[in-house]
Amino acid sequence: MTGAGRTGEPGEQWFDPADERLGWDGVCGFERVGDTVLPLRTPRERIATALSGDLIRFAALPAGVRFAVRTDAARLLLDLEAEAGGAPLDVLADGVLVDRRRPGPGRARLDIVLPGVPADIEVWLPHLSRTRLAAVGLHGHRLLEPVVRSGPRWTAYGSSLTHAMFPHGPSEGWTALLARRNGWRLRNLGFIGQAYLDQPVARIVRDTPAELITLEIGTNAYLGSAFTARSWAPAVCGFVETIRDGHPDTPIAVISALPSAKREHAVNAAGLTLALIRDLTGTAVRMLQRLGDRRLHLVDGREVLPLAEADRLYADGLHPTAAGEHRLAGLVEPYLLPLLAS
Repeated sequence: MTGAGRTGEPGEQWFDPADERLGWDGVCGFERVGDTVLPLRTPRERIATALSGDLIRFAALPAGVRFAVRTDAARLLLDLEAEAGGAPLDVLADGVLVDRRRPGPGRARLDIVLPGVPADIEVWLPHLSRTRLAAVGLHGHRLLEPVVRSGPRWTAYGSSLTHAMFPHGPSEGWTALLARRNGWRLRNLGFIGQAYLDQPVARIVRDTPAELITLEIGTNAYLGSAFTARSWAPAVCGFVETIRDGHPDTPIAVISALPSAKREHAVNAAGLTLALIRDLTGTAVRMLQRLGDRRLHLVDGREVLPLAEADRLYADGLHPTAAGEHRLAGLVEPYLLPLLAS
């Protein structure tokens, strides 16, 4: 039985995973499958219209998905089902990591020791494996409150660079680090290999409340040879303008492709180099700015991460190492902080 109807040891209290007392963030809703709940970061019916099996599959990975409660519980109990090969699950108490473990494959019950004094307990689900929750339990507590989040809402769209590939854990990708450091409410819409400016995703971003929006784009367009010199810049304009329809005054930062030494001047099947895609991205942003979009900002990937430093930051010539995620968070932060202050 799921949630509140579950019985256990004396002193245990069980909750349905979708219980509002658990204080979910980074989600748009939940899908029930049998006795489990899958937290969703994109609406199923919306993402399906992209007609891409890969996008649908990666959208079901809970990047940036977390819940938080304020409690003095001695133990946190998680009844869950996770796929193989994913990232670990992180548990933080007042922002400090207290447990990290890799669940799955299959059904498992995790028994996690907590401080046992009042603290904000935040659970970040594995961001690289689809994870379903059957129930969440607390043991030995008198205090239970949802964590109230009042910080600005940040929607971060992008590729695997935004999704994060090699962090120590899901709470240590560069977007998660920035959100935790500044109290921002992250909605991670990074999709591994799928940042193709799909209009269904643009409409999801358009309809998601946000005080800050970032669009990390260009790398997938180059790797997939999905756009030509004729089609990329207008696609960027269309993507931004769709989002702008729902966010007339929200700052939008377009982060052009981070440098990659092997790809800067290598011509892909569509006749583009990574450097050219970056230049075309800048052309698109400047056109919209000239047309009056004063809340649109260009963050040049070459300025964020100098090419000379890129090889030291990357694990594979493209994705940051675990330490690189921390470094990238520090490099991006100065570009985003002023946008929320303006």
